[in-house]
Amino acid sequence: MKTAVIVFPGSNCDRDIATALEDVTGTKPHMVWHGETSLPDGIGLVALPGGFSYGDYLRCGAIAARSPIVRAVIDAAERGLPVIGICNGFQVLTETGLLPGALMRNSGLNFVCRNVALTVDNSQSIFTSGYQSGETITVPVAHHDGNYFANSATLDALEGEGRVAFRYAEDVNGSARNIAGVLNKVGNVLGMMPHPERRIESAHGGTDGRRMFEGLLEAVA
Repeated sequence: MKTAVIVFPGSNCDRDIATALEDVTGTKPHMVWHGETSLPDGIGLVALPGGFSYGDYLRCGAIAARSPIVRAVIDAAERGLPVIGICNGFQVLTETGLLPGALMRNSGLNFVCRNVALTVDNSQSIFTSGYQSGETITVPVAHHDGNYFANSATLDALEGEGRVAFRYAEDVNGSARNIAGVLNKVGNVLGMMPHPERRIESAHGGTDGRRMFEGLLEAVA
């Protein structure tokens, strides 16, 4: 499967996700600079990486969401192309409106960087088919603005429609209802704050993140 990683000024996890995707798919991803206006042909997945796009000025992800390439990502997502946004990429997806809600400062106002336990809420999406519903997995987090916020009506809708992909097994950052990952209505867009690309081989301490990419590869094959 051909993949693309969108690179913004300030991205610092683009090589992490690129390495993970190449390891799992066997094909080196296209690294697409934010100033481009179109995606490469034949892409099967677009990844928006973590980091500090545009230095997190104005609001995390707000400037990146107006980059030229993002219009092409939105159009592709609306056509059904799988899109994943991790950490800062999740922030970008909420800023574009592809996902609801917003990411706010952690409740303790501290940067959180450690392995955390996640509960798989929905194993029926293309991104979570490698897991079992209710399963607990371990994935690293590294964020300062990872507190997922949405109003009660939106949270009720997310839960009622099965669009909560992952929850924190404990309160990590104050996220509403411990939500760590959210899907769009048709399930082809996932935003998550933890970093599955940092948990793909035994040297990382486990392979729980790798199972996401392997399940995705099988689901879209």
